[in-house]
Amino acid sequence: MNVIDDTYGDDRAQIWIIGTRDQVIHQMNEFYVRKMVPDRARFTPIIPAPFAKGKFMTVLER
Repeated sequence: MNVIDDTYGDDRAQIWIIGTRDQVIHQMNEFYVRKMVPDRARFTPIIPAPFAKGKFMTVLER
């Protein structure tokens, strides 16, 4: 049985982390160490930020 929580519709809150590759990785690790996320796999893969030259990004969907 598949239960869907319609409290927020299909929109989930997102946290975008944008910066140098090292900054993004550091922030992902901080979220994990501080137990704000149970698993680093909750983040999308790190990709070049399409709107910030030379920066990278990841997204955490909650």
